Amino acid sequence: MTFDRHLVLDQLGGWRGMVDASLPTIAFIVANGIGGLTVGIWAAVVAAVLVFLLRLVRRESVQQAISGLFAVAVAVVIAARTGEARDFFVLGIVRNAAIGVVVLGSLLVRWPLVGVVAEFLAPSHLGAMSSHRLPSLRSRLGGGGAPVQPAAPEVAAAAEPDRVQDPEPDVHWRDDPRMVRAYGWLTVLWGGVFLLRAAVQAVFYSQDEVGWLGTSSVVLGLPVTAVQLVVTLWVVSRLHRHRAEEPEA
Repeated sequence: MTFDRHLVLDQLGGWRGMVDASLPTIAFIVANGIGGLTVGIWAAVVAAVLVFLLRLVRRESVQQAISGLFAVAVAVVIAARTGEARDFFVLGIVRNAAIGVVVLGSLLVRWPLVGVVAEFLAPSHLGAMSSHRLPSLRSRLGGGGAPVQPAAPEVAAAAEPDRVQDPEPDVHWRDDPRMVRAYGWLTVLWGGVFLLRAAVQAVFYSQDEVGWLGTSSVVLGLPVTAVQLVVTLWVVSRLHRHRAEEPEA
């Protein structure tokens, strides 16, 4: 199976996608505090459905909206069956813990997961980010409004004849100690944040602090992810410059 990294970038949804993913949780927190668990559940469901419909009407990518609907549905079912508002956040706690373990576990086999993802989305041997300017990556991450039409590789090639096949690297990034080390620290950053979210929310869960559960979910979500992305893009751009200057050295 052939993966098109350009199509993957389009599917990410940009900043709007991350904001949309936070809306059901915010709606649950506010409604639960005002009217109780039942009102909170309905508010979360309505918010998730509205996000999905809005993207559908605008003919935008609904992949993240569908994922959000599924996550909210599971969280709502768990909370409704137990009758505990705090159980709305169980799925998120388990998910963050699992992702954190997987991300950090990739270091044990010397395949830092952040490096794998970064080299798939923006291969460093192409030097596209060596000037610290991110035209293609930034436009795709920020332009979640354009509709995405998945197509077979041959159809995509016919539609975009100017797209040149990426050349193979002379040296694989895993054979460069500097890149492995940098991607390793970025992987520690991302994996550590996932585990931090899980640990903080687990404490509030054990204390049945629903308000703090919701607040930590939002605060440790979009704002922290934004900082992580900025740091990651800055480091990756320096790695691109490092590989671009390698032949001259």
